[in-house]
Amino acid sequence: MAASGFTDLREKLKSMTPHRDNYKNKNSDHSNGSKRKYHDSEEDFSDPEEQREVEARKVKSGITQVSIFSTEECSVIEAKIDEVVSNGEKGLYREHTVDRAPLRNKYFFGEGYTYGSQLEKRGPGQERLYSKGEVDDIPNWVHELVIKKLVASRVIPEDFVNSAVINDYQPGGCIVSHVDPIHIFERPIVSVSFFSDSALCFGCKFQFKPIRVSEPVLFLPVRRGSVTVLSGYAADEITHCIRPQDIKERRAVIILRKTRPEAPRLETNSPSNAVLPASIPDRHLLKAKRSHRKADPDAAHRPRILEMDKEENRRSAVFPRHRRRSGSSAENFWRRSHESARSYDHPDDSANSARKVKMRRH
Repeated sequence: MAASGFTDLREKLKSMTPHRDNYKNKNSDHSNGSKRKYHDSEEDFSDPEEQREVEARKVKSGITQVSIFSTEECSVIEAKIDEVVSNGEKGLYREHTVDRAPLRNKYFFGEGYTYGSQLEKRGPGQERLYSKGEVDDIPNWVHELVIKKLVASRVIPEDFVNSAVINDYQPGGCIVSHVDPIHIFERPIVSVSFFSDSALCFGCKFQFKPIRVSEPVLFLPVRRGSVTVLSGYAADEITHCIRPQDIKERRAVIILRKTRPEAPRLETNSPSNAVLPASIPDRHLLKAKRSHRKADPDAAHRPRILEMDKEENRRSAVFPRHRRRSGSSAENFWRRSHESARSYDHPDDSANSARKVKMRRH
């Protein structure tokens, strides 16, 4: 070190990389200058909490909630919803009326449309109405028990609704963040809740495997029998969703909307609307759309352990059960092998049979 003129290794390194000091000086000058001014701008770098509060106020400005349906009226409507579910399980509806997903069934009446994984091209604005007649008409009980009461309460004008969708959620079910297609439906969007209390969340982001949902900009409690009306910012400028943790019991919602006259429709020669050959019986047209699994009628009354909340318990529970099942299966297999060996082996061939059993056990 002394021969090279340096008494400290740090000085030697500093002389070898003089550009580092210049880089630091430039950064410090930049941070004290224009960059600081950018952070101080009220438009671009305001407090995140304040931003959320401002956005929450905008969302609230587009929400109206009213309680119209009594407990007795809810019970009557819920019995009708059960009939819809039963008819769907029996295959009594047209092909595109029923849309199944894990822990959530959707029933389109009046008008139905493609969305999510059903789209040929993903992205906003790609949704399409089905051709006329692809879904069943709105049931009379929806008109008599729900729509007429909303019109009488001046929630919606007369002859506004031409699309009714029933979403039936099991405990832990959800629907990811979305905006009801603006090019398909006019505003407002009206929904009526049944079976249990829940919540509607705005501005959430979903992650999967396991499912995770970010904190909402606005958490809106939704009571049984309440009517929620979305318009303006709440309907068009921010997404809304149903989180799994907010469906603790079975819950159903009737969504009432009006389609736009110019809303795009699937063409009759579209692959999803392809005409089946005449040789196929008509009963095949009545199958449910995406899944043929039968719903468990008791599932709505059983608590469900969410993966997002009980992942560790799930892991600890799955593996021991798997090992027990495997052990039992191996034991049964050995027993069957032992019995079959005894059935065809000669009595004097006991040594050979024992050898076979021993090999099987290993």
